[in-house]
Amino acid sequence: MRPYSQDLRDRVLRALQRKESPAKIAKRLEVSRGWIYQVRKRWLKDGRPSSLRVGGYRCSRLAGMAGSLTAWIEAEPDLTLSQMCARLAEKEGIHITVPGLWYWLKKVNLIPKMKRSRK
Repeated sequence: MRPYSQDLRDRVLRALQRKESPAKIAKRLEVSRGWIYQVRKRWLKDGRPSSLRVGGYRCSRLAGMAGSLTAWIEAEPDLTLSQMCARLAEKEGIHITVPGLWYWLKKVNLIPKMKRSRK
C-alpha cells in the first residue's frame, strides 16, 4: 500500500489551519478521520507534513560478528546455539534468540556441523 500524496496532506493541513473539523475534512476528501489525526500529530510533533519512509533494509546486529562466531565454532565444535547466544550477550552485549541466531548462521553459511546421536 502506498502512502497518500503530498498534495492531499497539504490540503488536509490547510483545512485544519482554517479550523475545519476532521470529520468534515475526512468526508470531503474521502479519507479516514484517524489518518487526519495522524497527519496533524506528525505536523505538530515534528513539523513534517510528509509521510514516513515505508519499508527498507535493516542491518543485522550480527553483521560484524562472522569472524568471531567462526572462531568460536572452530574452537568448540560442540558449542550449542543457546551457549552461543549466552556468550554473545555476555561478551558482546548482543541479545538474540536461538531461532534468530540459527537463521543468521544459515544465511551466512556458518551452520555448525550436527552430530547424529549414536546407539
